[in-house]
Amino acid sequence: MDKRLASTWWALKIALGAWAFIAGLDKLFNVLANWTEYLNPAALELAPVSAEVLMRCVGVVEMIVGLVILTRWTKLGAYLAAGWLVAISVNLLSMGRFYDVAVRDLLLAVAAFALARLSAVRYAERADSVAPAWEPARGGILSLNL
Repeated sequence: MDKRLASTWWALKIALGAWAFIAGLDKLFNVLANWTEYLNPAALELAPVSAEVLMRCVGVVEMIVGLVILTRWTKLGAYLAAGWLVAISVNLLSMGRFYDVAVRDLLLAVAAFALARLSAVRYAERADSVAPAWEPARGGILSLNL
């Protein structure tokens, strides 16, 4: 990967990882928002727990995704975050409320997808630089080279 993109990769990695972890942590304590307001009532009909318990579980998942992004599994975590953010946007759009948050989360999903793609390139180049390129034997696969 072009070294000029390294700062972009790091900025996305730290921002998205920290954002996911902090948002998940806040779902446990409801300091920044009352997160149950963002939950579609139709989802509660399917969930066997209360809205508060469900949002706390969501918070734990978001914290784990944030940590995965911040570790060596950045690509996996970024893909998970992108999917998670699209699901949140669908939830909000289906409620007919919080359109601004739904659009913001779709944009964050694009950023997470970009991080995943950048990570794929970064890790592929690292693997290529560590492992020597394979070359076939001079005489072919059946040569004895006596």
